[in-house]
Amino acid sequence: MAPISMDRIKTVILGLATAGLLAGLGLYFIGMTEGANLVWITGVTPALAALVIEILRSIRRGEVGLDIVAALSMSAALVFGESLAAAVVAVMYSGGTFLESFAEGRAQREMHALLSRVPRTATRHMNGGLEDVPLDQIEPGDRLLIRQGDVVPVDGNVASATAFLDTSALTGESLPARVAQGGAAMSGSTNAGEAFDLTATQVAKDSTYAGIVRLVEEAQRSKAPMSRLADRWSLGFLLLTVAIACAAWWITGDPIRAVAVLVVATPCPLILAVPVALVAGLSRAAHFGVLIKGAGPLETMARIRTLILDKTGTLTDGRPQIVSVVSHDGMSEDDILRLAAALDQASKHPVAQAVVAAAKARGFALPVPSEVAEIPGEGVVGHVDGHKVIVGGDGFVAKRVGRADGDHAALAAGSVLVAVAVDGHMAGHLVMSDPLREGTLDFLSGLRRAGVERILLATGDRLDVAERVTTGLGLDGVRAGLTPDQKVLLVLTERKNGPVMMVGDGVNDAPALAAADVGVAMGARGAAASAEAADVVLLVDRVDRINPGLAVARAARRIALESVVAGIGLSLLGMIAAAYGYLSPVQGALLQEVIDVAVILNALRALRITPQEPVHHDMTATAAG
Repeated sequence: MAPISMDRIKTVILGLATAGLLAGLGLYFIGMTEGANLVWITGVTPALAALVIEILRSIRRGEVGLDIVAALSMSAALVFGESLAAAVVAVMYSGGTFLESFAEGRAQREMHALLSRVPRTATRHMNGGLEDVPLDQIEPGDRLLIRQGDVVPVDGNVASATAFLDTSALTGESLPARVAQGGAAMSGSTNAGEAFDLTATQVAKDSTYAGIVRLVEEAQRSKAPMSRLADRWSLGFLLLTVAIACAAWWITGDPIRAVAVLVVATPCPLILAVPVALVAGLSRAAHFGVLIKGAGPLETMARIRTLILDKTGTLTDGRPQIVSVVSHDGMSEDDILRLAAALDQASKHPVAQAVVAAAKARGFALPVPSEVAEIPGEGVVGHVDGHKVIVGGDGFVAKRVGRADGDHAALAAGSVLVAVAVDGHMAGHLVMSDPLREGTLDFLSGLRRAGVERILLATGDRLDVAERVTTGLGLDGVRAGLTPDQKVLLVLTERKNGPVMMVGDGVNDAPALAAADVGVAMGARGAAASAEAADVVLLVDRVDRINPGLAVARAARRIALESVVAGIGLSLLGMIAAAYGYLSPVQGALLQEVIDVAVILNALRALRITPQEPVHHDMTATAAG
């Protein structure tokens, strides 16, 4: 038998309390006062019992909150014959908890919508026909048909002439993007145009969307620091409430004034507004492609003062591109590139893949290499069209053709050099560079406007490369040649200036991401280790998604604070009025419920936060990979 959910229990308690209040009022108006009091007490009892149980559980966890005020107000009202006030408090308190649950459910709807979009099958081309297959049967290289309106089931490359993909569910961008033949299509995007073919590059469980779903399912439910701060405020507010109630009773000799003070403070906006606003913020951030793993990281994001950026794959695109081909012995540039690309077909190294892509973009037909041997991290040796070809680092190739390393300092400044030897002679070099991400200047300017005071670059690359990347960007510091443990040390050192956010995408960034107050991983192409260690995952390969994420975090925290300050201030005014006899217990309970509804509705404004999207300016800049 399935256990009864807490939401159902809260609904039942609210129903009993409401029925008791209304039935008692009916008896009261026909003159049956004693019957009315009995019915009101009956309606209050379940709410009071549930409240006491929750208080005992909280105390066992070492937490003390304003639930105690609610229990005191209901108990005091019953003891002093104010059963109608007790019934109103019971309805209002149970209604407040029910409304809180409803609000949190509404706030999480957009995040859960990710799960509902997971496709279960895909249409695959097979033996001249089409077949529907489960996702776990799709293998890299399979050709899939993506019909109009279908969700792309796995990561792949567009095999048709063009495709129009709607990524709004992942990035918040309303306009579909055109993807040309050979372009990458991310799983989870929707086909907004005509049907097209997709060549799968990943199995379903390793695709982008499957990773996003896992991260959503594993998102933490931890209390935010603001919520823990609210608990401390709650204790002080509890003591103040009891003090005012006791003073009113002692000075006037009227216990009803003490009851009125207690009920006007029940429940407190502190325990309602903060979680609702922050959960709403989580939902809104996900809408803009920023998955935040819990309310704690969201609240910390709102206070970030220092941002540390990795370079390759974060500040830069992470996909090297050929800038030029330099010939040394008279061989044509096209032949150098064609032979190098043909051999590099046998390698999965990112630089090799970039060389192959560049050759195919120029329309070269690439022969199949033979007798291939790859030395990981060094280069590839093999035969292409009867020629012995060597492709790799300059030192690797020079050693194998019997000549000293060339002096290519000027050529290599801020670039990656790929040496190419043909039949024992150094044929030439491919000069490659990793382009800076589009809109980088706008991204950094947006960070400054958001209140980030220090922006640093941390990279394991050479200093000349790092300096070339940062020229004109106005960063506050560049740290080059860093090992993973040195990146961690940098994060810890920068904490003296305030909370630190670290952004990275590689396995080597994972320790620094874990050490930062907020670690941000590039989820679309980043390593699984960095996504696991991070507090925030960008659902698309765009570092500028950090800007709307920060805007949502700051706005959600501001809304929570506004709700708390306004709610507490109004509650204090109501308590003072009750102490002076201007509010009866029933009036006090009604006033407090109006306050609670107002702060919850205000907290839900976080669902409508709309960060200003930057307008990108053209910028031509490159950086080494």
